[in-house]
Amino acid sequence: MEAPLLAGWDNFFVIVGSAAAGLTGLTFIVITLIAQGGRASPVGLQVFITPSIVHFSAVLGLSAFFSMPGQGPLTLSVSCGLVGAGGLSYVGKIAVGVSRMKGTYVPVREDWIWNVILPLLAYGALLAVAGLVWRWPRASVYGIAVPLVLFLLIGIHNAWDIAAWNSIRREADKPTAPSPPP
Repeated sequence: MEAPLLAGWDNFFVIVGSAAAGLTGLTFIVITLIAQGGRASPVGLQVFITPSIVHFSAVLGLSAFFSMPGQGPLTLSVSCGLVGAGGLSYVGKIAVGVSRMKGTYVPVREDWIWNVILPLLAYGALLAVAGLVWRWPRASVYGIAVPLVLFLLIGIHNAWDIAAWNSIRREADKPTAPSPPP
């Protein structure tokens, strides 16, 4: 009898799924702090914070699904294909949003790398796994693991970037006390 396809991966999916759930909660705290500071921009939230929630949700959803017993090439192929294709479409929407940013913030190269290029690679890898799982089922699980970890790193980076930028911006916006006369 052949071992189940995801045998030995249980702990990995529990760890990354739990991390994604916890990081989603922390991201909501970041959003709340930004909103309380009166600095929330609907466009900024949509382009820079919401994608982190989407990436964390992809990790959580796939981890929960892959933790269920009985997964085989068909379920891996379909789930990775759907998440990969949907994610690529979503990243396209984010790319359009980043390119249309106007106002107080102009996106820099780092924004493109962390919000468009890396997610594009990760969702593309999941889509590729949808086809590769039929030829190399056991090796393809690594092709699932790498994008899931990458999504966690992307979300952590982007949440930190938003929190740091908002803190620096808040300090820069505070009125300074007049200097004493000489």
